[in-house]
Amino acid sequence: MAAKVAVVTGGNKGIGLAIVRALCKQFQGNVYLTARDVGRGQEAVESLASEGLKPLFHQLDINDLNSITAAAAYFKDKYGGVDILVNNAGIAFKAADETPFAIQAEVTLKTNFFATRDMLTHFLPIIKAGGRVVNVSSFVGSRTLNNCSPALQQRFRSEDITEDELVGLMKQFVDKTKTDEHKAAGWPETAYGVSKTGLTTLSMILARRLSKERPNDAILLNACCPGWVRTDMAGTKAPKSPDEGAITPVYLALLPPGATEPHGKFVSEKEVQQW
Repeated sequence: MAAKVAVVTGGNKGIGLAIVRALCKQFQGNVYLTARDVGRGQEAVESLASEGLKPLFHQLDINDLNSITAAAAYFKDKYGGVDILVNNAGIAFKAADETPFAIQAEVTLKTNFFATRDMLTHFLPIIKAGGRVVNVSSFVGSRTLNNCSPALQQRFRSEDITEDELVGLMKQFVDKTKTDEHKAAGWPETAYGVSKTGLTTLSMILARRLSKERPNDAILLNACCPGWVRTDMAGTKAPKSPDEGAITPVYLALLPPGATEPHGKFVSEKEVQQW
């Protein structure tokens, strides 16, 4: 019987590091802190070791498909798959950043939507029966959804939107920003928000697919909002500590055996939110 294993992306700081810390304390199995930068990742592992915790490290850059496939092969070979996957890695431009919006849109969606989708494409097939998948999204995605045109809102909320259709919509947003036509096409002025609207919708699509294709495997997949957390990304004014931000992602990662819900939901403060 292979040991159980949890994998957290973007684990070297902020909410990701706090999720690794909590899993080390609460999960009966090996916990992998992954990061794109080996030096920073190993420093983070050492900082947790000084707290008496024993995370393991594996390099994983979600923007590098070779890095994703190598990591997936490693976990399949060593553990027979993955029990818990937390897709936490993400980026956001600061409000004051003067990078042109079209570039912000392309860069933000590349990581937060397309790279996270690549992770799911390669890791979902190796999620073990009884596994848990948690995509760290944001309430900004829900707020953004409400600011989209009625036609876009209808598609994002529909039960029959496909992954291909969603990918097309995300590409459309990026393309329209290049000619400054995104607002006319019904999109709001937030790349981060659109990326998280996309990630939450993708979570719902993939959860439906899991229920259909692996109905007996009892895998639960959800998106969540950690809240507004004091991190390099969100700044110092946020009300929550990283450890507080980790509470809902860790709750979803550790849903007990036999649980059937939540699944395919957007969860905040451990509560299912309307989408």
